[in-house]
Amino acid sequence: MIIDLRSDTVTRPTPGMKEAMFSAPVGDDVFGEDPTVNALEEKAAKLFGMEAALFCPSGTMTNQIAIRLHTRIQSEVICHKNSHVYLYEGGGIMSNSLASVKLLDGNLGKISAEQVKAAINPDDVHAPLTTLVSLENTMNKGGGSIYTLDEVKPIREICVENGLKLHLDGARLFNALVVSGESPADWGRQFDTISICLSKGLGCPVGSLLLGTKSAIKQAQKVRKVWGGGMRQAGFLAAAGIYALDNHVTRLSEDHARASALGEMLVKLSFVSEVFPVATNIVIARLEGVLPEEFLKKLAEKDIKAVKFGADLVRFVTHLDFRDEELEEFRKRILSL
Repeated sequence: MIIDLRSDTVTRPTPGMKEAMFSAPVGDDVFGEDPTVNALEEKAAKLFGMEAALFCPSGTMTNQIAIRLHTRIQSEVICHKNSHVYLYEGGGIMSNSLASVKLLDGNLGKISAEQVKAAINPDDVHAPLTTLVSLENTMNKGGGSIYTLDEVKPIREICVENGLKLHLDGARLFNALVVSGESPADWGRQFDTISICLSKGLGCPVGSLLLGTKSAIKQAQKVRKVWGGGMRQAGFLAAAGIYALDNHVTRLSEDHARASALGEMLVKLSFVSEVFPVATNIVIARLEGVLPEEFLKKLAEKDIKAVKFGADLVRFVTHLDFRDEELEEFRKRILSL
């Protein structure tokens, strides 16, 4: 048995999801004629209380489309220094939008309203124009840490007061909502655009959604087209998204429980000096006296997969293909490291 904890993107569609995909009615989505894509977009928009949604191949695309909508040449995006939009999207902010970035520090990958306010550039010829703030929930590099509405609302107020747009990289937003008990609609009221990923914790094979106003999504369709993101009979993929929203959200708490148990196992290893607080399904271990490459090699010898996440960090991510059986097997294997 190979235990793959590199990411929650490694999951395979469940039997129920496959059946939904195989039986989906489809059409040409570029013409707006795929009924299943339309149903997914309407379902997601309604869930978050937003006007419209756009189905795209990836979360990188939905994030980068949002940044394109909210910036222009010589403008600037405020985000945490460890944000996915900055670190893991191929320099897209520069390449796609010709915008600058103001990088902030913050505990476990989160930033505050006070920091945002201080980071807004003055109206000065020497500085780029601040137009956008981007948050990430859950925060990947923060070990799956979560924002609450009480933390986000003051940031929203600062954005409104200063004419800034607010975007959410919500790739794992449902993980956060399962923990906080907050509603998607309450989150939809705080942001101009939200990106949600279907292919991580929700277990779909492909796809993310961008949520926003009707006018924003109409613009987003144009950007998606020019970036090659228009898909034809995409309803087969969208059907997986509908199934996931109906069946795979509440079960995320199971991933969280297993991640917490996994973290407790790791912290007992002599060469693990710290495990980041486990809030959701991401576990980050800090190593001491052994390099990540060496630890990953030892894990590979036990048929366990994880990823290097920094000079002394290794990341594990639980998911719907990692069940109690795999958790117990993981425990047995690391005892012999």
